Amino acid sequence: MRTTWAILKRELRGYFGTPLAYVFLVVFLSLSSFLSFRAGLYDARDANLLVFFQALPGLFALLAPAIAMRMWSEERRTGSIELLLTLPVTIPQAVIGKFLAGWLFFGIALLLTSPLVMTVAYLGDPDTGPILTGYLGAFLMAGSYLAIGTFFSAMTKNQVIAFILASLACGFFVFAGTPSLLGFLDSAGVPGGGISFFESMSFLTQYDVMQRGVIELRNVFFMLAVSVGFLACCCVILHERKAS
Repeated sequence: MRTTWAILKRELRGYFGTPLAYVFLVVFLSLSSFLSFRAGLYDARDANLLVFFQALPGLFALLAPAIAMRMWSEERRTGSIELLLTLPVTIPQAVIGKFLAGWLFFGIALLLTSPLVMTVAYLGDPDTGPILTGYLGAFLMAGSYLAIGTFFSAMTKNQVIAFILASLACGFFVFAGTPSLLGFLDSAGVPGGGISFFESMSFLTQYDVMQRGVIELRNVFFMLAVSVGFLACCCVILHERKAS
């Protein structure tokens, strides 16, 4: 536990020791605010953050891989991964420490969107339940995206390739439940069970319930399972690198 905490602090300092963190925060806050206002945050008759939460699945699909792409690709490119793996630290400890640092960074980014909450509270009388569950779902979803990006970062030394592969994978988890894709599958003769499977694999489907104020264990379990699964696969890849 102490080793994981040390790696977490090292990685978090590394984020804020480079311009990358500040560029990410500016881009995330600017895009999330712009998309919310463009979708009619001020024009809505209900005081809520629904349009803000609806923009997050697609936004995270691009930004999370940008954060995760350097986690292991940079270590492999510079050769520092060999030094890291010779230290008295296990691969799961290193993977979890790096992942938690990135996840905490995403939590900070979400926390900085609190002026939107204050704006809605000033303009009306919002229901705090959907806002809290929306943020919880967004945080869990960010962890899932980050775990996907971590896995692909461990696969290659090239950060650009890691970013592209992770973005495509994240894009699948977003668009698998879109009406256009489901309609295409239905017209192509895919059985109802197959269509339901694709729909259940989408973060849009899983997150939609939470942003409306309802927490179901299956939605939480899905996001946590995606995170754990991709982190476990990342550990397997790094074990193979170490063995070779």
